[in-house]
Amino acid sequence: MDYSSVDQPLSSIKPGNAVYVKDIVQSDLKTKLMEMGIVKGQTLIVMFRAPFGDPIAVDVNGYLLSLRLEEAALVKVEIASVQ
Repeated sequence: MDYSSVDQPLSSIKPGNAVYVKDIVQSDLKTKLMEMGIVKGQTLIVMFRAPFGDPIAVDVNGYLLSLRLEEAALVKVEIASVQ
């Protein structure tokens, strides 16, 4: 099975990985996440995690965005394949 094609929550992605946004779970935060640039098809790079794992820092179109794990869990992603 090719695990890169399985949708995963952004909160589970390790630093250094590039991902594509596949979907955002319907919630009160969906609009906020979309306003911050997290939209379907957008490429994100997980940059680093805080010492205890929360929050995480994500590169979104050239700017660094900090997300709590509960927010990142709402974003379903697919790991970008390396070519």
